[in-house]
Amino acid sequence: MKKIFAIVLAGMLVLPGFAAAEDDVAPPPVPASGNVTLPLDEYNRLVELANKPARKLDTPPVPYTMKRADLKFRVANESVQGTVQLQGEILHKGATKIPLTTGMAILDARQEGKGLPLELENGTHTAVLTGPADFAVTLDAGLPLSIEAGRASFNLPVPSAGSVRLALVVPGDHTNVRISPGLITSRSSEKGQTAIEATLAPGQVANIWWTTRETAAPAVPKEVRFLSDVKTLVSVSEADIRVAALADIIVVQGEPSQFEMEVPAGFEITGATGASVESSEVEFGVLTLKVASPPQRTHQFLISMEKSITATKAEAPFLSFKNAQRETGEVLVEGAGTIELTAAESGGLKRMDFKEMNPYLRSLARFPMQAAFRYHKQPNEKPALAFEWTRFPDSSVLAAIAERAVVTTLVTTEGRSLTEIRLTIKNQAQPFLKVALPPGASILSAEVAGEKVKPVEGPDGNRVPLLRAGFRPVDSYTVSFVFMHSGAPFAKKGGSDLSLPKMDVPINLLQWEVFLPEQFKVKDFGGDAIATNLLPPSPLYAAGESYDGEVGRAMIAPVGQMETVQVMAESTEIRNSRQIEREARKNAEKQQMAASSNVTNLQQRVSGILPVRVDVPRAGNSYNFVRPLVLDEETKVTFTYKSK
Repeated sequence: MKKIFAIVLAGMLVLPGFAAAEDDVAPPPVPASGNVTLPLDEYNRLVELANKPARKLDTPPVPYTMKRADLKFRVANESVQGTVQLQGEILHKGATKIPLTTGMAILDARQEGKGLPLELENGTHTAVLTGPADFAVTLDAGLPLSIEAGRASFNLPVPSAGSVRLALVVPGDHTNVRISPGLITSRSSEKGQTAIEATLAPGQVANIWWTTRETAAPAVPKEVRFLSDVKTLVSVSEADIRVAALADIIVVQGEPSQFEMEVPAGFEITGATGASVESSEVEFGVLTLKVASPPQRTHQFLISMEKSITATKAEAPFLSFKNAQRETGEVLVEGAGTIELTAAESGGLKRMDFKEMNPYLRSLARFPMQAAFRYHKQPNEKPALAFEWTRFPDSSVLAAIAERAVVTTLVTTEGRSLTEIRLTIKNQAQPFLKVALPPGASILSAEVAGEKVKPVEGPDGNRVPLLRAGFRPVDSYTVSFVFMHSGAPFAKKGGSDLSLPKMDVPINLLQWEVFLPEQFKVKDFGGDAIATNLLPPSPLYAAGESYDGEVGRAMIAPVGQMETVQVMAESTEIRNSRQIEREARKNAEKQQMAASSNVTNLQQRVSGILPVRVDVPRAGNSYNFVRPLVLDEETKVTFTYKSK
């Protein structure tokens, strides 16, 4: 518990450390004498405060501040004149030198309506003001104006103030004034002058410029004269007639801002485009094309229209621009589907060969061309073209067909088979070749027209992509693929079979060469294909035809055919005729079973080219088969074998 001390003060209570008041200041009234009771902690605090020295006042960090600058200028004659109003505050006591502007011609300076003397130091106008106090200075200033060809500009030194605003008036309606650096906040135009307000970057030089135009006397517009050349494509289909017109306009005199064309009766405009077309509209049966550049001397328009029909005859429309000085053109008629079209021309229309047509007009055609004409309109004649047609129903056409399929199969001792199928395809519209492989088979590689492709595997078979529809509508190209079948291992003797996949293109002729290891003796061939040695000699079924179309070896006569060989020799020793026949038969069989170049090529491709390892036999016998007209079905060969 703290002790409370009672102190009796007689007269004035004076604590140590308190300074006496100045002599010229009246002393405060003295309270009546008496007793004051204070806690000990409060007494100690008062003593501590009395012992602290008096606090010194801080000096401002800067002598003055420039708060705001308002610049108002007007461009007159060849100079820029106006006022600069500066507002700020002097922080130091006494006289302070304050820089006001740099780079301006100061005509007058005022402070509170009175003249203010200025001092020029190194191009900067300064004023001496007394503070501390607020100040406001107004300067009448001028700047030089730079005028070049079509451009006026001046540089404005911006005072270093907290915020700087500019109000500028320049001559001309809607003058495009630009400031850098700076931001234009408002723009207005009145009585032949343009006024702007902007915010400027303090302490930087703002470049202000605008374009100027010389007032010229209005020129009398010249009469518009132009020539037109219209190339028209008329397309006849079952339900409508479509017209595409390519119009070339050559302006001879004047500056036309638009061109007008009367729309043929019954037709509807579906498009009107061109590099110089700004807008287009159809009103009261007249198509108006407004151009963006009237002084341009040439224009080109592409106009399309269509009309529904139910009859089998019509008249071709001839597009004509109003007030054209000369009109020429070409007309090309095409028909969709199978039609027989007859045309009757009149009024100066002349027939022409398709090869003489404009190439751009021919490029617009999508159907067979029926007739072509050219014309040069004369004042006393009007071209006309009436045509009628007979339409024939379309018959179905095969999308793709294989002229020939050359197949080579290599069979290993383990019963696995490696088969290459090479097709010569004529394709009209089929995007891919669908291949339904036998169970246990997979495609290893594929090529189309000599380029490698990647087959796509689907739930109903593999698909080999073909060249896109219409890319080669006439020429044929080669499609090939290699597939492997696991098969069943060979025993000492028994039976086996080989199968080719179903392909969704008709095949005119299929040639199949099967190469078996030499340790197996095979016989009793059966299946869908026919052994070549059972057919009469014919170049069509020549055995061992290579992929480039050359015959690898000569056609061998069927087995069983007897040959009579007459040998004439100078030697007196005559060989037995039966021995000659046996040797001829043996040589024929050996030559017939010799492998073709197709087998050799496939054997070479296995080594490091195909993405699989297969131990194909290097020695063996070839057996050739043919099958004409294969329609989306498998081809199978069966045989019996016996190990030697």
